[in-house]
Amino acid sequence: MKVLLDIKESKALFLTELLNNFSFVKVQPITNEKALLLQDIREAVDTVNLVKKGKLSARPAKELLWEIEK
Repeated sequence: MKVLLDIKESKALFLTELLNNFSFVKVQPITNEKALLLQDIREAVDTVNLVKKGKLSARPAKELLWEIEK
């Protein structure tokens, strides 16, 4: 299982060292930019799933492309 944690900068080193002491935990720090990208992707997937379930409406991609061309 993978878990993404948002840790205060002042406590990050302590928690990283603590987690590294467990043989069953692999710590892999990521940049803030990558964390934001992952969050944006997750939100996009959630939106697509809501559209598929009929809880949100979407417009056709062609319509969006026509609007961009104008």
